[in-house]
Amino acid sequence: MSFTKTVTLSVSPDEAFALITDPERLRRWQTVSAVVDLRAGGEYRWTVTPGHVAAGSYREVEPGKRIVFGWGWEGNEDLGPDASTVTVTIEPANGGSLVTLVHEGLTEQEAAMHAEGWDHYFGRLARLAASGDAGPDEWAQVPETLTPIIAADAALAAIQPVLRNLTAEDRPKPTPCAKFSCHEVVGHLFGSLVQLGAMAGAQVQNPNEGSLENRISVMAAQAIDGWRSVDLDSMVSGPVGTEMPASAAASILPVELVLHGWDLAQASGQQIHISDELVDYLRALAEMVVPPARQSGAFADEVPSAADSSAIDRLAAFAGRRPLAA
Repeated sequence: MSFTKTVTLSVSPDEAFALITDPERLRRWQTVSAVVDLRAGGEYRWTVTPGHVAAGSYREVEPGKRIVFGWGWEGNEDLGPDASTVTVTIEPANGGSLVTLVHEGLTEQEAAMHAEGWDHYFGRLARLAASGDAGPDEWAQVPETLTPIIAADAALAAIQPVLRNLTAEDRPKPTPCAKFSCHEVVGHLFGSLVQLGAMAGAQVQNPNEGSLENRISVMAAQAIDGWRSVDLDSMVSGPVGTEMPASAAASILPVELVLHGWDLAQASGQQIHISDELVDYLRALAEMVVPPARQSGAFADEVPSAADSSAIDRLAAFAGRRPLAA
C-alpha cells in the first residue's frame, strides 16, 4: 500500500527543500537529531522521537525539486531501514511551494500508522514555514518507555528550543550553576559531552560551525548514539579512570543535558517545556549519580524548594541550584 500527503508552504521551493533535507531545519519540525549525506547513495539517520530511529539511503536527489529515499526503522524486523520508499516532490505554488509526499511499500497497518505520523509532522512543517517556529513536539515529551538513553534523546529535545533562542547578549549573563556565565556553561557542556561519549567508546566532535543549538545537538547525538550500543549491565571506564556501572554512567548524560539546559533557560529568561513524567524519571537517575558527585564538588548540596515549585525546579534544587528569581 501507499500513502500520499500534500501541504502548501509559504516559502520558496529551495527553502522547502532545505526544510526537508537540512539537519538543522529538520530538528525544528520532525527530528530530535539528524545525520544526512544528501546524495544518491548517501545515507541518513534520524531520531524522530526519543528511542525511534528512522534510517535509509537516498536514491534520487534533485535539489529544490525532488528526493527519493528508502525508509524504515532501526530494530524493526517488519520495516527495517530502506524497506519502504518515500518520494517527496516540490513545485512552485501561489508564491510558495506545494510539497507532495508519497510513501510506498507499506502494509495496510503500516500505512495507517505512517499516515498518522506524516499528518502530525507535516502540520508542524506548515507551522514552521508560516511562523518560523513549530513549537515543542508533544510526541517527544513523553516517550512510551524510558531508559537512560531514551531519556537523553528526550532531554535533548527539551533543551533545543532554549539553545535556539539564546543570543549574543546572553553570553555574559550569570546562571544558577555556581559562578558560571551562560558562555561558561556552554563550554562546560561541550567538554562533558566529549567525556561522556568517550565513556561509551564514541568520539564526540564539536562541529565548530552553525548555531549553538546545532553544535550541541550534533555532539549530544554522537554521545547518545555511542551509548545505544553499550550493554548497560556492563562496566565502563569512569571520568577519573576507575570503572563504574554502565547504567550509572549512561544516567549522567540526560541529567547533565537537562540541568544545564535549565541553567541556560534561567539565565536567558526562558522556560523549558518538559513533561513531569520525564523529570520524575530524571530525578530517579539523579538520586543515583548526584550524591557521589557532590564529593568532588561537581554538585552543590541540595537546597530547599518552594512548595509550589515545578518538577524541573525541584530537580534543580536537588542538584544544588536555585531559580535566579529566588
